[in-house]
Amino acid sequence: MSIEAAQVMSESEAPLAVTVRARRSIGRQAVIDTLARPGARLGLAWLGILAFFAVFGPFIANTHPILMKSEGHWSSPMLRSLTPVDVLLLAATGVAIVLWIGRWFSSGIGLLIVIATPIVLAPAAYLLVQPPANVDYSLYRTMISEGKVERVAFTIIPYSPSDRLRDRTDARLSPPNAAHWFGTDNDGADVFSNILHASRVALSIGFMATGISVALGLLIGGTMGYYGGAFDLLSMRTIEIVEALPRLVLLITISALARHRNIYLMMAIIGLTGFTSYARFVRAEFLSLRQRDFVQAAIAAGYPQYRIIFRQMLPNALTPVLVSTTFGVASAILYEATLSFLGLGLVDEPSWGALLEQARAGGNGFIWWIALFPGLAIFLTVFSYNLIGEAARDALDPKLRKRD
Repeated sequence: MSIEAAQVMSESEAPLAVTVRARRSIGRQAVIDTLARPGARLGLAWLGILAFFAVFGPFIANTHPILMKSEGHWSSPMLRSLTPVDVLLLAATGVAIVLWIGRWFSSGIGLLIVIATPIVLAPAAYLLVQPPANVDYSLYRTMISEGKVERVAFTIIPYSPSDRLRDRTDARLSPPNAAHWFGTDNDGADVFSNILHASRVALSIGFMATGISVALGLLIGGTMGYYGGAFDLLSMRTIEIVEALPRLVLLITISALARHRNIYLMMAIIGLTGFTSYARFVRAEFLSLRQRDFVQAAIAAGYPQYRIIFRQMLPNALTPVLVSTTFGVASAILYEATLSFLGLGLVDEPSWGALLEQARAGGNGFIWWIALFPGLAIFLTVFSYNLIGEAARDALDPKLRKRD
C-alpha cells in the first residue's frame, strides 16, 4: 500500500471516529477516557480483587466445612453459617452477573436493579437466614481427631477470622508458614482470613460513608448556591465552623461517646463529618450556573424549582464532585483504619486497623507480619482509589480533552 493510499484511508477514518465519539454521552466518554489510562486499570484490578474477597470471603476462608459426612449423614455447616449480609451480597452479585451477560448492566436501570436487589430482599433474608449464635470452631477439629467424621471438605483457608484456635497451644503469634500464609495474631486467629474478611468492612464503609457525605453535600451545597442570600451566608459560616474542627479529633470524640459501635454507626459518623468539601464544590458550581442562559430560560418557562435544580443544574455541577468522590472513599477507609487502630473502631469485626494495633500490643515487641500485610492492604487500596481519581480528573479536565 502506498503512502498516499494510507493517508487517504486515515483521513476517511478520522470523521468516523469523531462521529462515534460525538454520539457518546459525556458520562460514558469520561468513563472510557478514565479506563484508557493504565493507572486506572491497575486500581480497578485491585479493587476488583477486594470486591471478590468481600462477596465470596465465606467461601474462601471459613472454619466451617463446605461438606461433612458424619454418622452417615451429609451436611454443609458453611451454608448454615452464612449471615443475611452474605446472602444479600451473593444475590446482588448474581443479579449483576446476569445483567452483565445480557448486556443490560451498562445502563442506569441495570445499576439501579443491582442496588435495589439487597434492599428488596433484606426483610426476607433477616427473617429466614438464622446463623448459629454461639459457634465452637474447635468442634470440627475435635470430631475429626476422634474419627467421628467420615468425609470432610474445607475451604482454601480453613480458618474463620474469629477462630482463635484455643485448642492449639502453638497457634498464637505463629509466623507465616504453609498452614497460615500470613501468620497468626495475638489471639491465635489467622491473619490472612482477617485481612480477607476485613475487605468487606473497608469497601462498605468507604462507599456508604462517602455516599452519605456526597448526598448531604449535594443537598446543602445546591440549596446554598441556588437560593443564596441569608441562608447561604448562615450555611457557609456553619460549614466553616465544622471545617475548623480537626476531623480526626471530631471522629475520635464521637466514637468514644458512642455506647455501641457497629459498622452502620461508623458509616454515619464518617459520612456526617465529611460533607463540607462536597457542599463547597456544589455551591460554587451552582453560583456559576444560575446565571447561565439555559437556567434563566427554564425559570422564564415556569419550570418548578425542583426540576431546575435536579434536571438542569445538578447534572452540570457533578464533575468536581465525581472526581473528589474517589479521594473521599480512600479518606473514609483511612479514617476507619485509624479509629480501629486507636481501639475506637468496630467491635468483634475484622479490621485492617485493628490488626495493625496488634502488631505492637501484647508485650511481645513488634510483630512484623501483623504490621506488613494489613498495612500493605491499606496502602494498595488507598493508592488504587487515588489512581482512579487522578485518571478521572484528567479525563474530565476540559483543557486536556481539547489537547487530546
